[in-house]
Amino acid sequence: MDTLNPTAEAVRFDLSETTVRELNQYLHHDLPGSGAKHVEVLNPNGQHNLAVGVDAPVSIDIRGHAGYFVGGMNKLAHITVHGNVGWSVGENIMSGSIRVKGNASECVAASGHGGLVVIEGDASSRCGISMKGCDIVVGGSVGHMSAFMAQAGTLVVCGDADPGLGDSLYEAVIYVRGTIHGLGADAREEPMSDDDYARVANLLERAGFDHDLQEFKRVASARSLYHWNADHHQEY
Repeated sequence: MDTLNPTAEAVRFDLSETTVRELNQYLHHDLPGSGAKHVEVLNPNGQHNLAVGVDAPVSIDIRGHAGYFVGGMNKLAHITVHGNVGWSVGENIMSGSIRVKGNASECVAASGHGGLVVIEGDASSRCGISMKGCDIVVGGSVGHMSAFMAQAGTLVVCGDADPGLGDSLYEAVIYVRGTIHGLGADAREEPMSDDDYARVANLLERAGFDHDLQEFKRVASARSLYHWNADHHQEY
């Protein structure tokens, strides 16, 4: 880490010279109460577990590609990855925000409880799996089985959605601007209401995207699989 005063413009970690453990040690133990508002991570080179478990209102810029689980369990922090990310970015996010300037691999914001996750490029399969209240906006397309078992929250897809979208969906709602290549079990397309358009407009504004709201389609649960029924077992 640079020998910067924590109140200076940024506290910098160069991961070509220090370890992820030291970065996370600082974020967990030294950052809170230090007055630092901005942390920069240089040369991440696809390393895993960056900025996991942060519980402080800090801005974190990861300047390069990151590996698995970046920003996991995030609370309060605003994290930006200036590159691509591997599996499970923002897993179990509680609050704050995570923005990926490139593409994301599988399981974006898995089990996310709150906060906002923005993928400016494409997201791979199972984006938003088991989400529990977070909001996700994907600037490109999403892979198969996205929003699988999503319980609460919103997924906005500005591109296309691969097959299995919303499989076993609960109370989460999905909005897709492009082509839906196949819905999963118990997911159905529904008419857009004024509230839906307002919801999409708000999330697009927060994500920094500008699209025609009339192009979006709503996908929600048909609610036929809420309770176990032996006659429907083949559909689960």
